[in-house]
Amino acid sequence: MAIHGGDIYGTDIQKTVEEGKEILDFSANINPLGMPESVRQAVMMSLSAAEHYPDPECRKLKQALVRHHGIKTESLICGNGGAELIYRLAYALRPKKALLTAPTFAEYEEALRQTDTECIFYEMQPDLQIREDILDEMDSSLDVMFVCNPNNPTGILTPRSLLEQILKKVEVCGILLVLDECFLDFTDQESKSLIPQAVKSQHLFILKSFTKMYAIPGIRLGYGISGNKELIEKMEKSGPCWNVSVLASEAGIAALQEVEYCEQARRLICREREKLKEGLKIFGFQVWNGQADYLFFQTPGITDLYERLLPYGILIRRCSNYRGLDKTHYRIAVKSPEANEKLLEVLRKVLTEFYS
Repeated sequence: MAIHGGDIYGTDIQKTVEEGKEILDFSANINPLGMPESVRQAVMMSLSAAEHYPDPECRKLKQALVRHHGIKTESLICGNGGAELIYRLAYALRPKKALLTAPTFAEYEEALRQTDTECIFYEMQPDLQIREDILDEMDSSLDVMFVCNPNNPTGILTPRSLLEQILKKVEVCGILLVLDECFLDFTDQESKSLIPQAVKSQHLFILKSFTKMYAIPGIRLGYGISGNKELIEKMEKSGPCWNVSVLASEAGIAALQEVEYCEQARRLICREREKLKEGLKIFGFQVWNGQADYLFFQTPGITDLYERLLPYGILIRRCSNYRGLDKTHYRIAVKSPEANEKLLEVLRKVLTEFYS
């Protein structure tokens, strides 16, 4: 099974396409508004510049991020998607011991395994929320810890007050906190980002991505923010040069101008997320209170929902490869009203077949 959603290239999916069915991909959490036209045009206009090597220091892109966040250039690192920066950080630090929550985004553990890091896990309660007892797992034996806010796959937000407590403790214990805010833009909590704290701290690294909000997963662009200049410099040296293409850089610069687009997306997702949530509950599913552009749910007794939906051209995210989850756990993206209604319609049909 693929470790991530969005794999529309597999044999079973291509067979569905060949049968003439349109694929509705609910497995990847991408903005349902699609790529902004300004970003599309920026990519097209930059094609001629692709005859030259990219800027190895991402100067224009970093200046755009400096203006967007009100921070300094030396606090920034750009990468080929957020995932690449996770690996660069692991290679730069080569930590001996790390604390991860469970379940959470799989790439943290995968990157740390490649550097032979000992991983310990904060196993969440059934409500899948991070609680204050995570502070009891933190001590000076740790080199790094990862927190995803909102978490993936659940979409649950960690309270700002708890994040501040965690930040205080990592500073006391000498731990690096990697805070993944890649989906925070989709919530109403964007103003509560810890970026202002990150630029002043030696113990906080914020991970951000253009992929989700601007619907450009195929272009690959992410960035990190930290006041730890030594860490940033080590990360720059921990991977190949020219990791951000000319096209990706121009796409990012254009995307940062799309303020109204982001507001429109948040309004749409908030409205549609509630409709989907209620629709899933009607089917008897347990639905967690996610606040991002996706919903996490459990289908007690149904372990093959993915396989049942695929013949109808609907692709959802199986979550059994997340630590602590099983084949009854799934995640779906919040998409357009028409796509969401189609999903609920097909779910009605396959569940009727299942229970008949």
